[in-house]
Amino acid sequence: MRIRKLEIAVLLALILCAFGVTRAEPPSQPTTVKTKTGVQMVLLPGGAFVMGQEGGEVDETPHEVTVSPFYIDKCEVTQEDYERVMSDNPSKIKNRKNPVEQVRWSDAVRYCNERSKLEGFEPAYDLKTWTCRFEADGYRLPTEAEWEYAARAGSKTPFSFGESDAPLKMFAWFKDNAGGKPHPVAQRKPNPWGLYDMHGNLWEWCNDFYGVDYYAGSPKNDPRGPENGEKKVLRGGCWNSNPDACRSAYRYNESPAYADACFGYDIYGFRCVRKYDGNQP
Repeated sequence: MRIRKLEIAVLLALILCAFGVTRAEPPSQPTTVKTKTGVQMVLLPGGAFVMGQEGGEVDETPHEVTVSPFYIDKCEVTQEDYERVMSDNPSKIKNRKNPVEQVRWSDAVRYCNERSKLEGFEPAYDLKTWTCRFEADGYRLPTEAEWEYAARAGSKTPFSFGESDAPLKMFAWFKDNAGGKPHPVAQRKPNPWGLYDMHGNLWEWCNDFYGVDYYAGSPKNDPRGPENGEKKVLRGGCWNSNPDACRSAYRYNESPAYADACFGYDIYGFRCVRKYDGNQP
């Protein structure tokens, strides 16, 4: 029986090689990769962590979560990246290297689908029902758990750099140093996993519906948020936030605006993720 299993494994490997498909073990450390359209992403190894913050807000109850390996954009989606994919730039403060802002949740998922198509991946979102197909290999917004896992970068403190907010000016654009506007990405220090602007600059849309008491019954493995709701989660704080709102565990929420109504604030942006399926990007 053992020999038979080995033969099958070898045959499968030969077939994959014959079709040019290379598979790799999940990474043990964060690894930077470049997509077909030139966007830098970080492949995170996945793992367990305590989500939430002891002594934080009422909706931040600490609980253990495990997330699977995934790719995440190194920076917030820039106006340059968004315009290349969507042929549009809704931002109030125009600068190609700034993160795109004034985007609704629905705008962000449309971008995810179009970026997936450009790179030959299966779009993750059904734009009729606004549901996410997590089994698809295309781009999507991070779950709230994935976002916090990436923001913490192995830390257990309120910020990825420690307990105190004193060093925040080195890592984030926020109320005290932003001058009342967003700034180009990657100008502050990255977190320990090489991700920029996880604290500050723009609030980042997550895939999850917001639930104030969701943490009490959250699944341990790859939680995806409540099945329905009126608002979607945003994370990370922004250029007009106080330090507390830039904490890794701080939760914010807003209407996703499915309709093409005039909606979108210059404090909202996003970054994309993609599941790790063992194939090289």
